[in-house]
Amino acid sequence: MEKLERLRELSREELAQKISEHKEEIFNLRLTRTTKDLDNPIRLRSLRREIAKIKTLLQEDELGTRKLAVPRTLGEKAPEKK
Repeated sequence: MEKLERLRELSREELAQKISEHKEEIFNLRLTRTTKDLDNPIRLRSLRREIAKIKTLLQEDELGTRKLAVPRTLGEKAPEKK
């Protein structure tokens, strides 16, 4: 699963491409699941969640509230979570 920061750096076209790739993979996994057991059944859930994240970013972009990922410099540390 990709980090949200990496997804924020992608353009709308790249995000749309990722959605279509994930949907195709979900289709293939479902097809495989009907004939035999999947090696990693959790992959279906993670792909659906990934699509939801991407769709959320696209919606934020439409509304103008999308936050771009801010790349950190080499010496800068990540902010601590409270």
